[in-house]
Amino acid sequence: MKTGLFFGSFNPIHNGHIALAGYMLEFTDLDEIWFVVSPQNPLKKQHELAPDKHRLEMTKLAIEDFNPRISLCDIEMNMPRPSYTIDTLEALDKQYPMRKFTVLMGADSMESIHKWKDFEALLKNYRFMVYPRLGSNVGEIALKYNVEIINAPIMELSSTFLRNSILKNKNVSYFMPIKAYQYLIDNQLYKA
Repeated sequence: MKTGLFFGSFNPIHNGHIALAGYMLEFTDLDEIWFVVSPQNPLKKQHELAPDKHRLEMTKLAIEDFNPRISLCDIEMNMPRPSYTIDTLEALDKQYPMRKFTVLMGADSMESIHKWKDFEALLKNYRFMVYPRLGSNVGEIALKYNVEIINAPIMELSSTFLRNSILKNKNVSYFMPIKAYQYLIDNQLYKA
């Protein structure tokens, strides 16, 4: 079983995340996609993060009506913090020895992989599929690292845009799966 791991804080999850997961299922050889909700990215600011339980629930609600080959993975919520991808992958390998894991990553994140814990071991031992992001040079990345470049549509929707819009009392329901959006509203997330 080839499992694509879509790591992220999903703060909040949005339609761009869902569309990209769908693209990876339809246009690559992956059998399934797991959304791995991360408690804290060591390279991002903690204070902007909604509580773990809310981000997990929004992600669960966002994907439940989509392809049954898209699932939620909460393994990082039970691991030491901050979470490091290498540690998560090693834990998943032990827990699911029959699966072959592939890391799905935007070109913008790939450009900073040299800052990641044990990044050489990550690149040596795991398959990476890198999708383009506006302003990133995927050609340069392909030359520098042994990764697969996936010609997915560029999604310029961001969680930062959604959080900033919510602070300005804008309706962002068009940009999120409706159940996740309703949960966000019901729990008054990202309000000042």
